[in-house]
Amino acid sequence: MIRAEHIVKSFDGRRVLDDVSVEFQTGKTNLIIGRSGSGKTVLLKTLVGLHEPDSGDVWYDDVNFTGLGFRERKAIRKDIGMIFQGGALLDSSTVEENVKLPLDLFTSQSEAEKMERVNFCLQRVRLENANRLYPAELSGGMIKRVAIARAIVLNPRYLFCDEPNSGLDPQTSIVIDNLIHEITAEYGITTIINTHDMNSVMEIGEKIVYIHEGRKWWEGTKEEILHADNRELNDFVFASAMAKRAKMAVGR
Repeated sequence: MIRAEHIVKSFDGRRVLDDVSVEFQTGKTNLIIGRSGSGKTVLLKTLVGLHEPDSGDVWYDDVNFTGLGFRERKAIRKDIGMIFQGGALLDSSTVEENVKLPLDLFTSQSEAEKMERVNFCLQRVRLENANRLYPAELSGGMIKRVAIARAIVLNPRYLFCDEPNSGLDPQTSIVIDNLIHEITAEYGITTIINTHDMNSVMEIGEKIVYIHEGRKWWEGTKEEILHADNRELNDFVFASAMAKRAKMAVGR
């Protein structure tokens, strides 16, 4: 479980997050949605410690993450997996080397133990024969799957995903969504996904938090979102659906 309590964050005098409190559930895919500039990315980065809140606290289970020093946070960061928007693979390293990097940095395992774990994770994301390939040789969907394998190689308790479907076609997006959802349920991870993709919301959103102008405007399930009595949320859902249709029409 990850819990944000009364988070406030400003940049250059502009309040980007305004008293945001929300609890993200263990073993569930928790989605943060909202328009560009709404504050959802800042919230995600604040939860993981890339931004420090001006006030408020972030809790990982029963530990106040905000109150910890740099060294004390290291133990929790070992339990965090990150999937960045573009994949963030090292171009000069092979798939195998990219996935193995967290093991090299944070464990004292033998090379054989590391490779056993790397191969298991690549198999889990259905990339069994990609070890020796370089990022330039991969499709967009394969890059995201390598990023997922790297994110889970340390058996994380918490998984953060920043726009994991960005730049992907609708079919590949569904594959990535389902893979993240399967891994979340299988390993009991607290997964938090920052997205504007309504298809992701309706397919895998088990808890959904809508951020509007820096505030938590609505939260609920994918079943509840279509019947929500919330004008701003309804406008967002409608606009997102229309943008999705337009994108698919252009791609035909």
